[in-house]
Amino acid sequence: MDADLAKSTKTLTFGKDEELKERFLDMGLSEQDMISTAAGISLTGKTVFASSFCVFLTGRVYDQVRQSVCYNNANVKLVATHSGLGVGEDGATHQMLEDLSLMRPLPNLRIIAPADATETAQAIELAAAEEGPFYIRLTRSDLLKIYQEDYKFELGKFSILRPGKDVAILAIGAMLEKALKATEILEGQGVSAEVVNCSSIKPLDKETILEVAGKTGAVLTIEDHSVYGGLGGAVSEVLSQHLPRPMKIMGVDNRFGRSGTPEELYNHYGLTAERVAHEASELVNRK
Repeated sequence: MDADLAKSTKTLTFGKDEELKERFLDMGLSEQDMISTAAGISLTGKTVFASSFCVFLTGRVYDQVRQSVCYNNANVKLVATHSGLGVGEDGATHQMLEDLSLMRPLPNLRIIAPADATETAQAIELAAAEEGPFYIRLTRSDLLKIYQEDYKFELGKFSILRPGKDVAILAIGAMLEKALKATEILEGQGVSAEVVNCSSIKPLDKETILEVAGKTGAVLTIEDHSVYGGLGGAVSEVLSQHLPRPMKIMGVDNRFGRSGTPEELYNHYGLTAERVAHEASELVNRK
């Protein structure tokens, strides 16, 4: 199912396929109807994928997601494209920076923010195979290829991309590339940084969070999202209750987005490899 954005979300490929197009529904500019209808179809025993831009699939339809999908534990997979500042020139109205804050508290909903194309494909397959609602957060921009085809995504598990001993950098989506580049800067400063892909936002991999925090003694999170209620909030909830350590949450701090290329915006909001390295170094000093 789509809501008049099939060309942008790429679901049009499915809709044009001769064997599949009868199972493709474009609901037009009616996102709330799309979610309610998706929940209704799922309750007949079918698996339903509903896709739109992140800002529409969370903010505009929150009541329908909460009441029709999550409350009923409906077999609906919400696939949101165009998340965060990565939307670029479309500007603040389309740059959804609060979606994880909205979706994380909803019962029954599992949340994945894939790191690259390989993990995205596996996340979609997993969501299709498992009963119940999912929220999958995708970007508009191309992402760095991190995983080879033999990689195996596991729900509820993080993936350590680079081991380190002085500070742990936990990231999602486009920010993983920034985190990996930051480790090169830090290495030149004699700082060993561990980089963790936290694509399974819910369920959260609490064991790995506690493991890397205990090993390194300092944790930095970075996300193309508000600093409130996203990955950083989830990680801090775990550490504050079980293993307090010096921590920094990087993201967009109490501001809307603005128009510009993704890289211009990441620079403007301080979501750069250089800034990650600086904040990580400060954390090491705080220890």
